[in-house]
Amino acid sequence: MPVPGLREAELAKLLENTFRHVNIALVNELAVYCHDLALDVWAVVEAAATKPFGFMKFTPGPGVGGHCLPIDPSYLSWQARRSLGRAFRFVDIANDVNDSMPDHVVSRVVTHLNQQRKSVNGSRILLVGLAYKRNSRDTRQSPAVAVAKKLADLGADLRGIDPLVSADGLPSYIRMVPCEPGQIVDADLVIVLADHDAIDWELFEPHADRILDTRNRLRSRVVVRL
Repeated sequence: MPVPGLREAELAKLLENTFRHVNIALVNELAVYCHDLALDVWAVVEAAATKPFGFMKFTPGPGVGGHCLPIDPSYLSWQARRSLGRAFRFVDIANDVNDSMPDHVVSRVVTHLNQQRKSVNGSRILLVGLAYKRNSRDTRQSPAVAVAKKLADLGADLRGIDPLVSADGLPSYIRMVPCEPGQIVDADLVIVLADHDAIDWELFEPHADRILDTRNRLRSRVVVRL
């Protein structure tokens, strides 16, 4: 794709990543509001996506990760400040929203465990999917790892399931386990953080007492969605 120069080519990549970053932040903030208003954000997004023009579907989640979205938009904002002395306000707002999503997930975890008369401290929590997105092995800047760190700081006993991710690249406070019924039954709470196709999702409904699904992967009476 020919462009006038290297600066335009670089900015085109930054624009594409910033576009995704901002739109993910939009639906993430909407998800927080929908929870407070007892509305189904996933149904809202699906309904909006039926419009044949003028809408592009983005879905909420526990945050953003990888090498691009947490970095490139911030670089663009930094360059705007350095070169023009002005903030790139959309980027700053998107950073604030997306960076806060792991805190929102942890808040939801605290609420769910309190409803069972349990505290995070000492509870066994099973984290399903540690990569930053579906069907990826990449854990760089993964919001799943950010959620895990916050839960570990609160004293949770963390177990992890991810057939695509090596345990060597994960913090020591996450004990990786196989995806099997015993691990699911023993968990006080299951949290879906990355919905890899390689995970045997059919095991969860009959064996889990309570699931917090941040990716809208599961459907059953025990599932509470983001």
